[in-house]
Parts: sequence; structure tokens; C-alpha cells
Amino acid sequence: MKIGIPKEIKTNENRISLVPAGAEALVSAGHTVIVEAGAGLGSGFSDAQYLAVGAQIARDADAVWAASDMIVKVKEPIESEWQRIRPGQTIFTYFHFAANEQLTKAHMASGAICIAYETVELPSRELPLLTPMSEVAGRMAVQEGAKYLEKLNGGRGILLGGVPGVPPAKVVILGAGVVGVNAAKIAAGMGASVVILDVSLERLRYLSDVMPANVQLVFSDRHNLLAQIANADLVIGAVLIHGAVAPKLIRREDLKTMRPGSVIVDVSVDQGGCIETTHPTTHENPTFIVDGVVHYGVANMPGGVPITSTLALTNATLPYVLQLANKGYRQALKESSALLNGLNIIGGKITHRKVAEAFGMEYRPAESFLD
Repeated sequence: MKIGIPKEIKTNENRISLVPAGAEALVSAGHTVIVEAGAGLGSGFSDAQYLAVGAQIARDADAVWAASDMIVKVKEPIESEWQRIRPGQTIFTYFHFAANEQLTKAHMASGAICIAYETVELPSRELPLLTPMSEVAGRMAVQEGAKYLEKLNGGRGILLGGVPGVPPAKVVILGAGVVGVNAAKIAAGMGASVVILDVSLERLRYLSDVMPANVQLVFSDRHNLLAQIANADLVIGAVLIHGAVAPKLIRREDLKTMRPGSVIVDVSVDQGGCIETTHPTTHENPTFIVDGVVHYGVANMPGGVPITSTLALTNATLPYVLQLANKGYRQALKESSALLNGLNIIGGKITHRKVAEAFGMEYRPAESFLD
């Protein structure tokens, strides 16, 4: 199979979808790997490193897309890339379709086979290809939140961990999944007072056994949420419903109850955001202010630490890329329920129920396309 690795062109996205070691594994398995010139530079990988393991270097993105049976990316193809997609081409990347109807319709019209990292799901309900970036984003959320709490960046002017004689900042985390837990670890390690809200008592009981003493676990309902954000310095949105648009937990009117200069980091922004007032931003212009509250909504947070993120992502994705390449998408989907869950669009039809529900479109079971 010919596998294409185009350069990511979303604003300030420096990751690449395949490291040289991954290219070597694919070439060793008998496949052709075509990497766009300069695609790895943002993550610290030169064209020479890819050539050394047997990959080919293409002069531009058009050449990569035209020659490839399968495109492996990090982020969803943006509008300028849609014209390059060929019918029958497999695209394996983060899509987050449920948050973007235009993107969904464009890929339905393309005739491509769209397999989304974020909905590849194991029988245990684990999302193995979302987990590494959720780990990065959760840790970064605290790092970025601490920065924007500084007065010169629009925040209250409070140090996350405080100092002896001065209390630390309060960090409220909405959601106790991978993002939330990783955010809590970093915030607690920095000395902040941390509260995690979640609707799963089972999850809260588990975390009560493993989290440090400066992390409180609170059941998430409307009353408790409002009580916690009223005196929060940093709120981290870490809500995920598999493949679906995130629920809006904090409403516009709720901001008036929050402290001026407090910060919201909405990691759920890729799935539409769990804060009504957030919208996607970029690393170049990461924040905006609504009712005195700083909002950080960078939609590709891990792109800010591309070396760490690229290595973490490809550690997880390479086994699935090899399955798709070695067996072809049809056989790979038949043999792997995890990959089958990742199929979102094929033959112009939506095969993920939550994506179809998001736009009131027809849903077709993925299995019906594999006979």
C-alpha cells in the first residue's frame, strides 16, 4: 500500500503523523511511505531521517495526496485540502466530525473512507488513540491556565501554588476522564487546591483512593457546579461523550458569578466545547475575554509541544496504521472492532451514530459496508 504523510497546515500545527521509526516499520512490511518535504521539521525530524529508513520525499502536498492509497494525518483536512481527496482513499486522522457540519458534508461528498482516531474504541470503552493527546492536553491545560492567571496576560494575578502564608489558587476540573485526571495531577503537584466534578460515583470513588489530599471529588450537578466555579481561579473543561458534541455545562449567565480575571481552559473545544462562551482559538491568538473571564480555546493544544505529542501519538497509532496497510481497510475493519468503531464516513454515508445525531442525518451501521 502507498501511505501518504502530508505536512499539517492547520495554524501553528507542528506535529507529524508518522515518525521515522514508524516509516521504517511500514517500509519493512513492504509498503511505500510518501512524506511531504519538510513535514517533520516542526517535530524535529528531517527529510534525511525519513529517506534513511526507506521513505520517499514528495515535493508538495498535491503529490502526496495524488499518489497515496491511505493518508495518515494528525488533524482533520481543512478546506484548502478537500479538493485533494480522492474517492476510495482512506483517511486516518482526528476528525471530530460532530462539532463541524461543513467538514462532515465535505467528507461525505469526497467518497473517502474516513476513520477517526478519536472514535477508535476498545471493548473496555478505552479510546487508545485519543488517550495520549488527552494526557498531553490535560497537563498543558494547567500549564496554560497558570500562565493566563498572570496579571500581564489578563488574569487575576495569582500564583497557582501560592506561597507560605498565602493560599494557593483553586482549580475546578469538569470531568474525571483522562484529560481531567492528568490536569488534576499537574495542578495538585503545583500545590493548587483542586476540585474534580464528575457524574460517575464509581469514578469518584476510585479517584478518592489514588489522588493526593489536595484534590476533592464532588458529584457533578448544576447546584454543585455553580457553587464550585463561583470561587474558582481556573476552570478546566474536560468533558467527553464519545464521538458526540460536548454538553454545555457552564452557560453565559454563569460567568457573572465567577471572579473577574479567572481563567477557563476548555479542552473540550474540539468537540464543540463544554462552556457556552468558548470557541476554537489558535496558538497564535489563544485567548479572549467574556464578562471579565479569560477564555483559552486552542483546538490543537498538543501542537504546542510537537516533539512530545508526535512521539506519544505515533506510539499509539502505528499498530493501527500497520493493520490498515497490511490487510486493507475492509479486512482490517472486519477483524478489529476497535477500528470499526473508528469508521465515521464511507460511501458518502455516516457510520457513527453520534455524528449522524449531531446534524439530524441518516445513520448507517458500519458493518453494512463490509459485506
